[in-house]
Amino acid sequence: MLILLVTFAFSCKQKEENKVREKEWSTAEKIANAHGLENWKNVSELQFTFNVDRDTTHFERSWIWKPKSEDVVMISGKDTIAYNRKSIDSISINADKSFINDKYWLLAPFQLVWDTSASISEATTAEAPISKTQLNKITITYTSEGGYTPGDAYDFYYGDDFMLKEWVYRKGNSTEPSMMTTWEDFEEFSGIKISKTHKRTEVNWTLHFTNIKVIP
Repeated sequence: MLILLVTFAFSCKQKEENKVREKEWSTAEKIANAHGLENWKNVSELQFTFNVDRDTTHFERSWIWKPKSEDVVMISGKDTIAYNRKSIDSISINADKSFINDKYWLLAPFQLVWDTSASISEATTAEAPISKTQLNKITITYTSEGGYTPGDAYDFYYGDDFMLKEWVYRKGNSTEPSMMTTWEDFEEFSGIKISKTHKRTEVNWTLHFTNIKVIP
């Protein structure tokens, strides 16, 4: 009986601690964790191919990234560039700009937590621009200095489960959208939930990911 009481008390305490920890999370952290951020620490290598289809044209480039060492390999057409993000030079800088862009599309929910220099708005409820439904909204705005695209802003629209549904990119924090796409076709890779498909409704345009491998 004593053992049962101790076990029950420990279980209750653990549940209370989990509740407190969850309450302490910011909205950005809740979004990141809903997409599996807690499993990122186990990732030793990430592979993916970034694809864009517009009308009859197709573009793609593939990546191998080892986040712990920051080694990156880009394969685009006949070109292969290997570099380390800790030592960017004049040769690798263009590849790194492409890497940052493609990685952002892949892991944007995590960037809400990773990009500590950016400012994040309070959560609100708003009409989503594509579905025209009421969703939760949060905005991340980057500083006007540093980075490859300074001053840009992104509006994230998400459900009550904190999973992303749509987003709007606003170049230079302009009031008008520069681009807006869906977040759909989610699949889980080693505990990380990735949206494999993003569509623009006003044009025949789809950005999608293939050959995704999350290696512990």
